[in-house]
Amino acid sequence: MKNKVVVIGSLNMDTIQMIDRLPQRGETLAVRNQASTFGGKGANQAVAAARQGADVTFIGAVGNDDRGRAFKQLLVDEGIKTDYIFTKNQPTGSATIMLEDDGHNTIMVFGGANMSLSADDISQARAAIVAADVVVAQLEVPMAAVAKGFEIAREAGVLTILNPAPVTSHLTDEIMLTTDLLIPNETEAAALADVQSTTDSQALEQLTLKLRRLGMAHTIVTLGGDGVYYHVNDQSGQVPIFKVDAVDTTAAGDTFIGTVAANITKEMTDLPTIIKRSCFASSLTVSRRGALVSIPTKAEVDAGLQQYSMVK
Repeated sequence: MKNKVVVIGSLNMDTIQMIDRLPQRGETLAVRNQASTFGGKGANQAVAAARQGADVTFIGAVGNDDRGRAFKQLLVDEGIKTDYIFTKNQPTGSATIMLEDDGHNTIMVFGGANMSLSADDISQARAAIVAADVVVAQLEVPMAAVAKGFEIAREAGVLTILNPAPVTSHLTDEIMLTTDLLIPNETEAAALADVQSTTDSQALEQLTLKLRRLGMAHTIVTLGGDGVYYHVNDQSGQVPIFKVDAVDTTAAGDTFIGTVAANITKEMTDLPTIIKRSCFASSLTVSRRGALVSIPTKAEVDAGLQQYSMVK
């Protein structure tokens, strides 16, 4: 049975600048190539969930411009419901991605219409949230909108997943107390727990216990090349990544989260299997260039995992 997933999030037009390395302060470097594509954490996570077989509804905002209209059409083409994408008197959001030779990226985001998404907008989507199995949000839209979405979800017994990105050291009490599952990377997790960033499993155990005391009982931390650490339902563990030649890490974390959302149950059982699948989906993403275009389908992940198990 398909998970019904609601994504509350951002829609950005990405401009990707391909460079040898990041410039130093005051330094000018040549851009080797440039491309524009659709992105934003919300869009990436929604597309990832849809391509993994979920029934996805998107709640967000675009500008009254060509980019916004094109973005809505793209999501429709992906099979994502766009009834609750609101048109605002702001330009559609955008991001500049500086992509280095080793595949690592540095991102600057202009919120635009994303930052006009309101709690009232979320209330208009109540029916979709109440009917969902999972509600996913990030922090590229106002916290008030996320808090309202999670409040409605909690009242209806719907599982909530928060990706606390961009990185922040503060979440409102309303969000912390209505988040069922937190999925940060190691930098985002450390900022929330007010500790040094780490990939050490013992230190991560202490970090997640601190987050639990803040109200977030279940956490999955993505660790880049060091895999994924989870502390869920009083069980913890670390799952390795699948080694690939990284071309572009853009949307890797979003692919992971979308795949989790498409497969997780309210009880959050069978986490190692779901995390393994999500890691494999992310490995396919980083082996390709781009954001949305790099996100794999369910068939690709199924075939890759089957091949991996046969070789292993």
